[in-house]
Amino acid sequence: MSDKKKILVVDDEPDMVTWLTTFLEDNGFVTISAKDGVEAFDKAKSESPDLITLDVSMDNESGVKALGKLQRAPETASIPIVMITGVSGDLKRFIDRAKNLNQPDAFLEKPVDRDELLETISRLIK
Repeated sequence: MSDKKKILVVDDEPDMVTWLTTFLEDNGFVTISAKDGVEAFDKAKSESPDLITLDVSMDNESGVKALGKLQRAPETASIPIVMITGVSGDLKRFIDRAKNLNQPDAFLEKPVDRDELLETISRLIK
């Protein structure tokens, strides 16, 4: 069995999924991907990733809704979540006001800074 950490990449933009998965795999991680919050929740339950990168704006089910589901489900509640967004200040305030949401473990702005992404992942999964 591999000791590589597994990251679930959730984004509805194929180019972003390709960029993130390629970058993460080049840096020693195993990746799986999902195109929306529904698929993300299912894969998080079945694949037990070590970390999830979660886009905010997606069709079918947003990252914010998926965040809430992932935080409430016992089998996924302990998985660190990094929200990737272009609107982090507004999103942080929205989540602070939402009664059924906790802040994700980290926020990263698009375009994603490679060094910041690796530092964030290293801090969250040891």
